[in-house]
Amino acid sequence: MTHSPADLFAPAFQIHEPAALATPLVFNSPHSGRIYPDSFVAASRLDALTLRRSEDTFVDELFAEVVGRGAPLMTAHFPRAYLDVNREPYELDPRMFDGRLPAYANTRSMRVAGGLGTIARIVGDAQEIYARRLPVDEALQRIDQIYKPYHRALDKLLQRSLRRFGTVLLVDCHSMPTGVANRDDHSRADVVIGDRYGSSAAGLFADVIEHELYTRGYVVARNKPYAGGFITEHYGDPAGGCHAIQIEICRGLYMDERKFTRTANFARVSQDLMAVADALIREIDLYRSAGRLAAE
Repeated sequence: MTHSPADLFAPAFQIHEPAALATPLVFNSPHSGRIYPDSFVAASRLDALTLRRSEDTFVDELFAEVVGRGAPLMTAHFPRAYLDVNREPYELDPRMFDGRLPAYANTRSMRVAGGLGTIARIVGDAQEIYARRLPVDEALQRIDQIYKPYHRALDKLLQRSLRRFGTVLLVDCHSMPTGVANRDDHSRADVVIGDRYGSSAAGLFADVIEHELYTRGYVVARNKPYAGGFITEHYGDPAGGCHAIQIEICRGLYMDERKFTRTANFARVSQDLMAVADALIREIDLYRSAGRLAAE
């Protein structure tokens, strides 16, 4: 029996709502999904453990306590290796599919060329996922049944906070393999903050995150090598009241990257990230107050 993409996960994502919406912060963990359907693994040339190398394991759990602080947290159940919602809806590599892609598909982006389009061709160190080409119809079903509902739900959360508070800050939560942030220089980065070089959020929000982490002993970089993906770029509109910022956390800080298990440091990292969340809540309240005073 063939199952539709939506049926494989049921539900494909979850919104953890606070008892009362108390702050204009929205947290999103789009790559933390860790359900790998048998049919997906069977279609792959890789085993399930190798497929997990592109997963932001436990990131949703690191940020789980934001819900108790009055902010919603959206989390994916589907894995990034199956579908990446941090891409344009149709960033697709024609070499991966049997059949003709729609004319509006973006087949020439840098991300497609690198094998990391909306439906990824590779995981980890350029390891090919699929044993054979996928039917185009299957790719379009994944986008129609999972990608589009995900973004409709995320946009709805942002618009709700924008109406309620007059502004909103989307915090897009990710992780990175140990060593990735060190390729361009000789420094060691524990966390990379991405705000599209200041275009997706007011700079003070990145300042607050960097300060809170620095005082707790973390090495923090900005925009290199991660400036923020499609989500940060697409939703970040500071002039319209919607700020978006991406946080990439080194996995080695909180998990065993080979065994996919939490380490003893997990609780401390989560606690430190909640201190960041508390600081952002305070900062955005000040930001809103300053905006009201300026309007008066």
